[in-house]
Amino acid sequence: MSDVPLSWKRLLLFFVPLGLSASLVTLSHVIINRTLASAASPETVIASYALAGSLLAVTERPSTLLRQTCSALVRDKISFKALTFVTYVFLVCVLLIGGIIVYTPVGRGIFGTLFGVDQALLPSVIAVYGVLMFVSVFSVIRNIYQGIIITNNRTKWLTIGMVIRLAGMYLLSLYFVNIQGVTSGIVGAVIFLAGMVIEASVSFLEGRNIARRLPVKKPDHHIETRGDVFRFYKPLLYSSLVAMFIGPALNIMLGKTDGVALAISSFAVAASLMQLMLSFFIYIHQIVLNYYKVDPVLVRKFALAIGFIPAALVAIIAYTPLGYWVFGHVMNVEGQLLQESLYTLRAFILYPLVMPWLDYGNGLILLGGQTKVMFRSQLANAICTIGFLFLLVALFPHWNGMVGAIAQSLGLLAEAVIIFLVVRRMGREPKLDRTAAP
Repeated sequence: MSDVPLSWKRLLLFFVPLGLSASLVTLSHVIINRTLASAASPETVIASYALAGSLLAVTERPSTLLRQTCSALVRDKISFKALTFVTYVFLVCVLLIGGIIVYTPVGRGIFGTLFGVDQALLPSVIAVYGVLMFVSVFSVIRNIYQGIIITNNRTKWLTIGMVIRLAGMYLLSLYFVNIQGVTSGIVGAVIFLAGMVIEASVSFLEGRNIARRLPVKKPDHHIETRGDVFRFYKPLLYSSLVAMFIGPALNIMLGKTDGVALAISSFAVAASLMQLMLSFFIYIHQIVLNYYKVDPVLVRKFALAIGFIPAALVAIIAYTPLGYWVFGHVMNVEGQLLQESLYTLRAFILYPLVMPWLDYGNGLILLGGQTKVMFRSQLANAICTIGFLFLLVALFPHWNGMVGAIAQSLGLLAEAVIIFLVVRRMGREPKLDRTAAP
């Protein structure tokens, strides 16, 4: 850590590049979807890519947790070596699982039974996943080196890496659209993989330079063995496995509302807009991990200053005439779907209000090494979400997409309650008038 005193400017210089890189991720999906839309039969091509991507979202989630693990644990070469071993184990598992899905009947069972993919579309979906499974490999490399970059206050490289990634994806999309042609969802997978390779390369080059300058052994840092890393990471992995059930449960229960197609589509539209409003603020836990021990009071003030912005943005769109313009002109939604999407976004208002504080609390939990708590909190989220889904569908099936929004928001609130009960017990929250630790 730098010896420069912590200030608002320093926190902003650390946080803003993180937020920008997270927000720019949405553009990568725009590039891919616009490219696939130029195919002769865009519905089939986009569907094959989207269905394969839905499984990738599940299998890649554990790799993103390695970024948090690296930020929390790596402070010297010994701890980095221990994390690297865990990374190798994870990469082998990713490739093994991917190979089983692509080259054995297991893949047909997963996509055909669990995801309900039509038999005629199955070969295309599996072929697309055969490319996408390598995205997780480069995602792991990106995440561990981004963890080092973040810890060493070089967050501008996350934004730089994302900008270079988007430029490369855009150029590749122009090649496919104007020269090679778009004939299958594999084109989208290749563009996504190329983008991840580019971002991982930038992170690796910068992160490796930082790793070389790390001390061999930092005094008072107790992470030394692969067992230390596994004990921290395993509860995070288990929590991600629990979270896997929430998405399918939402889709299943939305399918039992009065307007099935309207419920699913309005929920998807509202959720995508809400996540866009949140994307800039998903790294509050990194502020806590890197600066809480330096000045806990200033970190809490910073969280208070930015933590209500996502809810305010969502409220402005959901409860003012601006919402009709955003859904109608920006997202090209119209008619009944526009109105239902607006209702669903209003029902989502609790989610962006809770999420920044949950992220803040998770930062404190990670800082204290209490990752077992995150498994329990995620379990509370899943149980509460699924329970409210059943209740709301039984009582108010005509609420359509709002059912999913309310249930998911209450599930997140349950997760936050568990986290902050533990944080309170840990006694980590300072009062605003307390003198900051030097």
